[in-house]
Amino acid sequence: MQSILRFIKKETVLCVSFFLALASAAFVPPDITYLSYIDFHTLAVLMSLMLIMAGLQSLGVFGMAGRKLLQKAGSLQTLTFVLVFLCFAFSMAITNDVALITFVPFTIEVLTMAGLENYIIRVIVLQTIASNLGSMLTPIGNPQNLYLYSISGMGLGRFVSLMLPYTLLSFAGLIAACIILTERKPAAVAVKSESSLTPAEKRKIAVYLLLFLFALTSVAHLLPDFLVWAVIVLAVLLMDRRILRRPDYSLLLTFVFLFVFIGNIKRVPEINAWLRELISGRELITSVLASQVISNVPAAILLSGFTSDLPPLIIGANLGGLGTIIASMASLISFKYYGATEKKRNGAYLAVFTALNLA
Repeated sequence: MQSILRFIKKETVLCVSFFLALASAAFVPPDITYLSYIDFHTLAVLMSLMLIMAGLQSLGVFGMAGRKLLQKAGSLQTLTFVLVFLCFAFSMAITNDVALITFVPFTIEVLTMAGLENYIIRVIVLQTIASNLGSMLTPIGNPQNLYLYSISGMGLGRFVSLMLPYTLLSFAGLIAACIILTERKPAAVAVKSESSLTPAEKRKIAVYLLLFLFALTSVAHLLPDFLVWAVIVLAVLLMDRRILRRPDYSLLLTFVFLFVFIGNIKRVPEINAWLRELISGRELITSVLASQVISNVPAAILLSGFTSDLPPLIIGANLGGLGTIIASMASLISFKYYGATEKKRNGAYLAVFTALNLA
């Protein structure tokens, strides 16, 4: 029983989506139409990107990039800029959760070594906000963007131009926050140098980078998604089969269960009509508010089933990642890492997190 409760606590969104799908099956008994609910394109592309990022992360690529940049940081303010904008920039390509998994533990280590523990909370919170806002610029920045981009029929240029004003405003806001919340006092940071890469590791990095470019052809609808997925899975299997265990399969299953729930609800005329009327013309505010309660990935998937006006839904789901600690599930990654520190102050962290997110 304890193991079941631990699993539910760890995978709350997955469990809720499963029970929603199960409950909806009472209205629409399972049939062959269920298969048509599932957006296999999104799942294939998402898993492909997860595998590539897991491979690059296992080779320490992102950490090496961060260490090189930090070697030039001579003051606390510069150090904060580098740590925050590493998350902002990298999240556009490697997703917000991978950016946080990579750079938050790195930040805790760097600030502790420099004797700047008092700044850990505010820097990590700014990194979390930066990851959630930087990732909104591209279709591959976060899972809901990939899904909404896939079903919207948008071109890459239109998607980026839609989110660019919000990204630039976020960039300006983060600069202001870094200036206000830190000082220009000297900060001596001793960055541990990484051991040099072996020729085999360098070859693997080159292959993963080529696979990333290959995956983008699927995102741009230039090559069939399942062909791209099959090539990437085969390449990972041949290079390092352990990486196949690294993707977030619970997120992929969450997508499947939500697809089933939406598909079934759309086949109940009364509920379908009521939800369409409720959401129509209110896509942006509805997605922002729904994200605060169920997080922005499930909110985007659920609401997309009942509106054809996707641009405001894309904007709302991205902005909805700000707010509560669960508005973006990536935010829980930072909180988990901070909660494992020796001098953690979880109450203070949540207070700073909420205040800065609202701001």
